[in-house]
Amino acid sequence: MQRYFVKGNVSETSHSLEFSKDQVHQLKKVMRVRVGEQLEVVDDDSQLAIVEVMELEPFEVKVVELLEQKVELPVSVTIAVGLSKGDKLDWIVQKATELGVSEIILLSMTRNVVKWTGDKADKKIERLQKIAEEASEQSHRLKVPRVTSVMTLKELASYTSNYEQKLIAYEESAKVGESLQLIKSLQSLQENERVIFVFGPEGGIEEQEVELLEESGYLPCSLGPRILRAETAPLYALAAVSYQCELL
Repeated sequence: MQRYFVKGNVSETSHSLEFSKDQVHQLKKVMRVRVGEQLEVVDDDSQLAIVEVMELEPFEVKVVELLEQKVELPVSVTIAVGLSKGDKLDWIVQKATELGVSEIILLSMTRNVVKWTGDKADKKIERLQKIAEEASEQSHRLKVPRVTSVMTLKELASYTSNYEQKLIAYEESAKVGESLQLIKSLQSLQENERVIFVFGPEGGIEEQEVELLEESGYLPCSLGPRILRAETAPLYALAAVSYQCELL
């Protein structure tokens, strides 16, 4: 059953549920939905419900059943990534959402190959947020990850000052065979705590950037003995969190 994130509250009247123009267009013109068909919706409070289509013009639904579902990671995972060229960020946002990320922070870093400014940045972030919403619907999540505006490392350090675990995926750690920090950090996580991973762009993270983050309590860690691409490393980290916190 198709899932949609809607505005409003499923515990109130059907008229309180608001579908976006794009959602209504997809339902009527693409999905060819008819009166009497049922959909899954998630409201502003992450409450899941089955609704039935009552009217097409204007589009209205009624709540049929409230559902309980446990699909979110038991901890909050943020990934902070340098700006990558092409559609790599699209891919990172989509796949990280499927793997349960809570927030995606875009970073201004020395080795970024691209620069975002002004209206261009706003449009790109809006696009990435839309990708996150669509991926959340496809993977039947209850929450849509937030994609932030571009931050500097100093802004990041301030923003994440209260996080329980703060890690930097640093290739130099992999080269020297360091493998314990990731394990120790993940094993210490408790339910509802927050962990953040920082990943560099294609060119990697500069040593000075690592030092700046270390001053704010970040710890370098290895993601295994192989050097991963900028778009692969975040997914490795999320899979590791899922294994530690959901499967073990």
